[in-house]
Amino acid sequence: MTVPRDSRSRYRFHCTDGHVAIIDPKGLALADPTQVRFHAVEVALHAMERVGAGLDWSDWIVDVHDAQGRRVLLLAFREIMPLARAA
Repeated sequence: MTVPRDSRSRYRFHCTDGHVAIIDPKGLALADPTQVRFHAVEVALHAMERVGAGLDWSDWIVDVHDAQGRRVLLLAFREIMPLARAA
């Protein structure tokens, strides 16, 4: 009997400015690794909108790690700040 393997990988999307951190304790399972950047953008936009729209987010990053703890993406909030202003 073969055990079906889950084809999704789990990623954790942590946000930090180097002093304060928003930790993703559960992560998100994604079937397609190309979705990692899209979800990182969503995480940053959500933080800016819900946690503090008036805060200075220019030094913040989304630090994404895979299930083995390896960094797979580092996304600066300032890269997507124009998207937040347009929304």
